[in-house]
Amino acid sequence: MWLLALLGLAIVFIVLTTTRLKLHPFLALLLAALGYGVASGRMSLAEVVKAVNGGFGDTIGAIGIVILAGSIIGTFLEKSGGAFSLAERTIRAVGQKNVPLAMGLIGYIVSIPVFCDSGFVVLSPLAKAMSRRAGVPLAASAIAMSLGLYATHTMVPPTPGPIAAAGFLKADLGLVILWGLLVSLVAFVAGWLFALIATRRIPVTSGAADAASPEPVMDARRPSALKSILPILVPIVLIVLKSLADLPDSPLGKGGLPHLASFIGHPVVALLIGVFLAFLLPARLTREMLSTSGWVGEAVLAAATIIIITGSGGAFAKVLQGSGIGNFITAHLGESTSLSMLLPFAVAAALKTAQGSSTVAIITTAGIMAPLLESLHLDSSTGRALAVVSIGAGSMVVSHVNDSYFWVVTGFSKMSIKEGYRLQTLGTLVQGCTAAVTLWVIGTLVL
Repeated sequence: MWLLALLGLAIVFIVLTTTRLKLHPFLALLLAALGYGVASGRMSLAEVVKAVNGGFGDTIGAIGIVILAGSIIGTFLEKSGGAFSLAERTIRAVGQKNVPLAMGLIGYIVSIPVFCDSGFVVLSPLAKAMSRRAGVPLAASAIAMSLGLYATHTMVPPTPGPIAAAGFLKADLGLVILWGLLVSLVAFVAGWLFALIATRRIPVTSGAADAASPEPVMDARRPSALKSILPILVPIVLIVLKSLADLPDSPLGKGGLPHLASFIGHPVVALLIGVFLAFLLPARLTREMLSTSGWVGEAVLAAATIIIITGSGGAFAKVLQGSGIGNFITAHLGESTSLSMLLPFAVAAALKTAQGSSTVAIITTAGIMAPLLESLHLDSSTGRALAVVSIGAGSMVVSHVNDSYFWVVTGFSKMSIKEGYRLQTLGTLVQGCTAAVTLWVIGTLVL
C-alpha cells in the first residue's frame, strides 16, 4: 500500500508544483521521479539515478525525431495557408449552410499535426466569416471547430501527446492511429451535436463586434487543398501499411514488398517523408524558411519543450517500473479488462482537470500506466493501442480556466467566461465521456 500511497503523493506533487508554484513540468516530473524512487525503498540510490537517466534517454531516442517531424509539418501547414485551403474546400464540400459541421471536420483534420491552439487561431477568421454568411451563431461554429480540433489533438498521432504515449506504452503507432481515428470520430460526432444543441438559443448576432471584420480573401499563393492534405495523409497511410506488413499472417505477402512497407512506414521515415511533402506547400521555398530563425527553427523550438517533458515523463515511468508497483496492482485489480480500459482515462482526466495541459496529462498518465499494462490486462498489441487512446480521451476532460485553450476559444469567439463554461467546458466533458464509453464497448468486444 505504501507504493500506491507514494504514487498518489507524487501525482499531487506534480499538480501542485505546476499549478500553484508554476514549476516547469520537466522539473516537476524529474523531481517526482527521484523522490518516488528514493522513498519507495525498492531501489538503491545508484539504481534510482540509473533508472532516471535510462528512462529519459530511451524515451527521447524512441520518439524525439517523430515529434520534431510532426511539429515541422504542422508549422508549414499553418504558415503556408494550407490549413485555410483545407477549410475552404471542406465548406464547399458540405455546403455553406452546414458551417458548424464543416468547421468541426476541418478542425478534426488540421489538428492531426497542428496544435489545437494554433489551429483555432488560424481558422477562426474563416469560421467568423462563414457563420455570418450562413446566418448561424458564431458560437456553434466555434465550439464545433474547437471540439473537432481537440478530438484528434488528444487521440491521433502525429500530434505529440499521442506519439509520446505510444512510445511509453510501446504501442504500435499504426494501431494507435486506426483506433484513435475511430474513437475520435465517434467523439467528434457527439461534440458536433452538442455544439448544435447547446447554441440553438444563442442569437445569430452574438459576437457582433466582429460583424464588420473583412472576410478572408483568396490568396493565389496558398497551396491547394489536395497538396495540403498530402503531408498529413501520406505518413498516416505509410504507418498503417507498416502495421499490416508486420502482422504474423503476412497480409502483404512475402518478399521485398513487406520489407519495403516496414521501412518506409517506420514512424521516423514516414514523418520525414511528410516533412518533405510539407516543404512543397509554400509558393516559394526559401533558405530562410529552413533556417534556425525560420519556419523550421520555430517548429524545432515548439517541439523541444514537448520532447523534454516527455523525456522526464519517461524517467518517471522507469522509476515506477523499477519499484515493482505493477505487482501490487496485479494482486488487487481483478480480472475486468473493460474496467481496466477506463483507468487510464480516469487518471488522465483527473490530471487534465487539475493542471490544465492535455499534453502534460497524457505524458504523466502514460508514465504511470507503462509499468501497469500487464496488471491491467492491456499488454497485447491492441490493448496497448487502446490504452494510448484512452489516455488521450481522458486528457480532454475538462477544458476550463486553467487551460490556455479555453482562453483561446473564448477570446477569439467573443464568449464570456460563463458561456465558456457552458459551451467549451461542458463540450469537452461530453466529448471525452463519449470517447470513454466507446473505448469501454471496444474493450469489451476485442480484448
